[in-house]
Amino acid sequence: MPNPLKSLLKFKVKLKSKSKSKIRTPAEMVHRIRELLIHLNDSSSNVDHAQKWTEKMEELGKLIADIKVILYGTSETEPIPEACAQVTQEVFRENTLRLLIICLPKLDLEARKDATQVVANLQRQQVNSRLIACDYLEANIDLMDILVSGYEDHRLALHYGNMLRECIRHQSIAKYVLASHLHKFFDYVQLPDFDVSSDAAVTFKELLTRHKSTVSEFLSTNYDWFFRDFNTKLLQSPIYITRRQSIKLLREILLDRANSSIMVRYVSSIDNLKVLMNLLRETSKPIQIEAFHVFKLFAANRNKPPDITNILIVNRSKLLRFFGDFKLDKEDEQFEADKAQVVKEIAELKLREIQ
Repeated sequence: MPNPLKSLLKFKVKLKSKSKSKIRTPAEMVHRIRELLIHLNDSSSNVDHAQKWTEKMEELGKLIADIKVILYGTSETEPIPEACAQVTQEVFRENTLRLLIICLPKLDLEARKDATQVVANLQRQQVNSRLIACDYLEANIDLMDILVSGYEDHRLALHYGNMLRECIRHQSIAKYVLASHLHKFFDYVQLPDFDVSSDAAVTFKELLTRHKSTVSEFLSTNYDWFFRDFNTKLLQSPIYITRRQSIKLLREILLDRANSSIMVRYVSSIDNLKVLMNLLRETSKPIQIEAFHVFKLFAANRNKPPDITNILIVNRSKLLRFFGDFKLDKEDEQFEADKAQVVKEIAELKLREIQ
């Protein structure tokens, strides 16, 4: 049976040769990283002795890369749990995580990439069977404000976005970001930089789908403004990819069992129905298909409000004609069954008085 202590000592030797430093243990490495980051964060210390500072920056980059190797291992070696635990404890005990995040703009690109992976990995590391990252982030919740605002700087957006998604794996942290920052994502997902907007869209979806009970509570509390903005800013966006991603996300939200009460409320709104009917008229087949899967919820609602029943009847001939020609490129029995049910529901509607 391999001796973990011997493995750890061998690992130290390899890291020492890579970083060419006097650092001997993972804890000492984190301590040295902290020292260098503190100097880096003090802009006045970077002005003098340029050559010496360049050497320190190189040392910092190598140390962060070594920490990444400890946490992830290599193609030839698995991570050593004892070393990972040492790194994790020291990073949070010495507040090095905060320094890695706030100093990220001052690191070179390679160091940024490594720091991003280190911060992300630490969210999953357990110490004594506990995710101590969650406790740290709860006590330093302002770090989430920094990560979210990273989407406003294209140089940092993908790095901070990656970190943010790992942090919101913790339910309490996701709850904070939902409450404090979700409204910003209606703009972030439509930023002109495609890579940044795409990354923001991934985070937006994670926030609205990962922690089901928290999402359901958030949507119940913030129903009015959330769906108003979702309809006007996203489903009616002039940007095609935004409309396509948003209608797909809406379908996922409404069909989640945890959001059943939200779904009933959504399909009882004539304004929402009008938005969906306009999406059915899109020239894009993918948008039409996703819109259909939401539209069918309106048709299937057994307690349709009178105004919804009446608008469906007024547009009955157009809807039946549309569904008669509406087909998928590949045969899909479930789709055809759903479409037949929608047609049946619409055909059997009778006018109702609006109270």
